[in-house]
Amino acid sequence: MFKFYDRLKQLARPLREKQQIALGKQKPKAALPNWGLIVATNESLWNDSLVRAKDSPRILMATAIGGHPQFTVLESALNVALTLRGAKVDTLLCDAAMPACQRAKISGVKPRVLADGKLKEVFCSGCMATGKTVFTVPGLNILQMSNHISDEERAQSRDISLSVPVDDITGYTLDGLPIGEHALAGALRYYGVGDLSLEPDGEAVLRRYLESSLLTAFCIKQLIRVNKYDVIVNNHGIYVPHGIVSAVCRNQKVRTASWNLAYRKQCAIFSHTDTYHHTLMDEPVGDWENMTWSKDREAEIVHYLESRRKGSRDWIWFNRDADDNMDNFAAKVGLDWGRPVVGMLTNVVWDAQLHYPANAFPGMVDWVMRTVAYFRGRPDLQLLIRVHPGELAPPGGSTVSRQPIVEEIRSTFPDLPKNVFIIGPESTVSTYAAMERCDSVIIYGTKTGVELTSAGIPVIVAGEAWIRNKGVTLDAMSADDYFRYLDRLPLGKRMEPDTIERARKYAYHFFFRRMLPLPFLEPKPQSWPPFEVAVKNLDELLPGEYKGLDVICDGILNGSAFIYQAEELGLHDN
Repeated sequence: MFKFYDRLKQLARPLREKQQIALGKQKPKAALPNWGLIVATNESLWNDSLVRAKDSPRILMATAIGGHPQFTVLESALNVALTLRGAKVDTLLCDAAMPACQRAKISGVKPRVLADGKLKEVFCSGCMATGKTVFTVPGLNILQMSNHISDEERAQSRDISLSVPVDDITGYTLDGLPIGEHALAGALRYYGVGDLSLEPDGEAVLRRYLESSLLTAFCIKQLIRVNKYDVIVNNHGIYVPHGIVSAVCRNQKVRTASWNLAYRKQCAIFSHTDTYHHTLMDEPVGDWENMTWSKDREAEIVHYLESRRKGSRDWIWFNRDADDNMDNFAAKVGLDWGRPVVGMLTNVVWDAQLHYPANAFPGMVDWVMRTVAYFRGRPDLQLLIRVHPGELAPPGGSTVSRQPIVEEIRSTFPDLPKNVFIIGPESTVSTYAAMERCDSVIIYGTKTGVELTSAGIPVIVAGEAWIRNKGVTLDAMSADDYFRYLDRLPLGKRMEPDTIERARKYAYHFFFRRMLPLPFLEPKPQSWPPFEVAVKNLDELLPGEYKGLDVICDGILNGSAFIYQAEELGLHDN
C-alpha cells in the first residue's frame, strides 16, 4: 500500500520528460516520418494516386490531437496507404480550438489552467507543431477545427457548458448525441479518478470538457455536411474529442472506424461503428467459433499466452519481472492455499468510463465494495484481490490513477475482513501465478479473463470484460445474478475440456485475428513517439505488401470485417 507513493515518485521524472516533449520543449527521441521524402521515392505513383483520388471515396482522418504519440504516426501512414488505394483523404487537426482534450493530464496541466480556459497558452503549441510535421504530405489536405466552427456555435457551446446543472451533465444530450457521457469520461481521464466529487476544480474542469465536446460535435457535423465524407476514422472512439466524433458519425449515418494500439507488438485493433470497448463484447460468435481449428492453432495460442507472463511479444504489459512464488507470498500475508481462494481482478478506475448496459453494477468501485462486504459474510472462502498494476501508469502512458482502489477499500473497511487479502498495484507478485491457485476468479473489465479461461480457470464477469458473451464465462446481468453466482462458490473444479477449447479459439481470434499485424511499425520503447514507421519507399504501402494493412484499408474503404485471417495467412511474429 505505502509503496504506491514511492512508485509515484519513481515515475515523476520520466513523466515530466514526456510532458516536456509534448510541450515541444524537448526534441523527440524517435524520428517522425518525413512523408515528403518517402513520396519522392516514387513521385509518378503518388501523383497518379492523387489524380485517381479526386472523384474517389472521401475519408476524414479525424486525428484532431496531432501530438498524440500513440496515434499520429500510424494515422499518417494510413493516409498515404489509403491514397494509394484510391481514396481522397483529409486530416482534421485541432488548432487550440478545444479548451480541454484527451491529451491534457493533471500531471502536466493544472486544473485551474483548464478551468480558466488557458490550455492553449501552456499546452497546445507543441501538439500543433507535431501534428503539422507528421501530417504534411504533398497533395493531402490538413483541416483545422477552428475553421469549421462558427462564432455562434462557439458562443452556444460556452453558454450550454455553463448553464447545464452539474448533476445533469453526465446525461446531457444534444440532438441525440451523448455529449455529457464523453465529457465525463474525458474529465475522469484527465484527473485519473473515477469520481470528481473530491476534486476542488472538478466541476469547472468537467464544464470545459463539456464545452469541448459541443465544439467537436458542431465541427464534425459541418464537415460531414460540406464535404460529404464516406468514412471517418478516429482513434479510441471515446473521450474528447474522439467519442464525440464517433457519436456524430452514428447520428449522421456516416461509416466510422475506431482504433487503438493492440497488446501485441506491431499490432492495432480496429472496430466499425463504435469503440471497440463496446463492439468486442457484442461481436458475433460466428466471426470465430467456426474458423478452421487444429492442434497447431491451439499450440500457437497457448505458446503466446505463456509469453504474456513476461510480455516478450507485447508492447503493452504489466509485471514483466513477476514473482511466481505463491507459497512465499501466502506465508507472508497469512493466506491458506489449503482452503478455497477466490481471485478478484480490478481494472483502472478512470479508464473508459462509459455506459455499459450489461454491467451488473453502476461502477467498478461499487462492485469492489459490495464484493468485499459479501465475502465478510463467507468465512469459508478467502478473497484475493489483485489491484491492476496500471494504477501506477500504463506502459508508454502517463495517467497515474489518483483514486487508488486500496485506499477506497481501506476507507470503507477500516478493519479489513480477515479472509480478504490484497495484492497492491506496486507488488511484483505474478497475477497469473496467483490466479492459477484460485478456485475461480471474478472480474469487472479486465482483459485477463481471455487468458484465464484459456487456462481452464472459471471466471465470473460483473462488468464490461471482453470475454463476456463468448459462452465460456458466468456473465452476471444484474447484481442479483452476480451474488447468485457467488453463492455457488467454491466451484471446486476447472472448466470442461470443450469449454477450454472454445475459450482458446476465442483467445486466438482476439489476439491473432482482431489484432492486426503492422510489421512496419518499429517499436522504440524508451522514445517519443514509442515507434517509428520503418518505411523507406512509397511502394511498401501498396496493396499486397502488408496483409494486416490490407485488412485495415479494406475495412475502412469497403466496410469489410477488421479480421486478419491468421489461421490462413500465418502469424507475423514468433
